[in-house]
Amino acid sequence: MRIGILGTGNMADALGTQWVRAGHRVLFAGRSPDRARALADRTGGVAGTFEEAVSFGAAVLLALPYAAALDTLTALGAEEGALRDRVLIDCTNAVGPGFVLTTGDGPGAARTLADTTGARVVKAFNHLPDPVWRLTPPAFADGPVAVPLCGDDEEALETVAALVRDLGCVPMVVGGLDRAAYLEATTAFLIGLWHCGHDPRTLLPPFEAATA
Repeated sequence: MRIGILGTGNMADALGTQWVRAGHRVLFAGRSPDRARALADRTGGVAGTFEEAVSFGAAVLLALPYAAALDTLTALGAEEGALRDRVLIDCTNAVGPGFVLTTGDGPGAARTLADTTGARVVKAFNHLPDPVWRLTPPAFADGPVAVPLCGDDEEALETVAALVRDLGCVPMVVGGLDRAAYLEATTAFLIGLWHCGHDPRTLLPPFEAATA
């Protein structure tokens, strides 16, 4: 599969590296062409512009800080349909000081991106930090990491599910984009717990006990 990646930070590096290893063709694009080239050289991908990443292949990973994402997509010509009907994987977290959502009471990040671009947005990979995605595979004592997916388009969901499986993880479709806001809020809550030194797993009983 051909995958364009918008961004050259930690998430772009972690996921892009894994997908190249899985045999995918990955094009990295960032605000710094030199950084994009360095990342491409190190991982075995290629480098290009934002415009080239959007049109490169079957899916586009949005791996920019959410605060910059909308401006970047608008500059790409969202109104003219540059991303319309493209599979856009949203791994952003709109989390500000105090570990609260910067989207406030408005639409969540994924819904806003979909409405702005016309893309077939799938929320994915936002619930865990990049060190987890660098593991080969991302698995622990209880088994492979499950990756919740939220999206309204079945084909887009299956495209992203295939990329999840290529990491050695388990795709878990949990609803449409209307559910993505809950995933975003849950992630903000988890980030706050981790930063305070708490283990979120201690909040939950085993599955069997919760469903008895």
